[in-house]
Amino acid sequence: MDEEREGLEVTACERCPALVESRSRIVDGTGPEDADVLFVGEGPGAEEDAQGEPFVGRSGSVLDETLRTVGLDRETVRIANCVRCRPPENRDPTTEELANCRGYLEREIELLDPDVIVALGKVPSEHLLGRSVAVTKEAGTVEEVRIDGTPRRVLICLHPAATLYDRSQTGTFERTLTTAAELAGVSGAESGQTRLGEF
Repeated sequence: MDEEREGLEVTACERCPALVESRSRIVDGTGPEDADVLFVGEGPGAEEDAQGEPFVGRSGSVLDETLRTVGLDRETVRIANCVRCRPPENRDPTTEELANCRGYLEREIELLDPDVIVALGKVPSEHLLGRSVAVTKEAGTVEEVRIDGTPRRVLICLHPAATLYDRSQTGTFERTLTTAAELAGVSGAESGQTRLGEF
């Protein structure tokens, strides 16, 4: 058997030969299985592959710090990736690799049933929305899209690493995470209700 799942965990998968060769482990999502906010990144990097958790290292620190700033906490959100195995040399996952892993992500979304999915960067935004996305311009935009037949709200967000390369993006990143918190009813409840009324 080339793949096995246990709840939200993928315990074995051989679908992508290049990723099987480059990974040291499958990196599943972390966080509660009933979280209101699901963050979706592109795929594991070297740190994530070594530790077996998404968004650790410098990008993870930026994410953790900003979550705290907006009234969220890493322990209360779920964090996953489009692909669960590290692409060689940290390259972008191919279209085929994204497609191979799509069912796992859709299953996670279905079981989690989050209030909002935050797409961290260009690859997850385009993967979830099925269109070209100019992340810097569209950050903070909420779009409703059907994922496996169910309407879901996807919030386009910069990748946390963008704030490391360009400090001027920090405000945009923080505002987008504030929107995520509001949509989940976590902070700024009144403005959250107003936003929810639009959907």
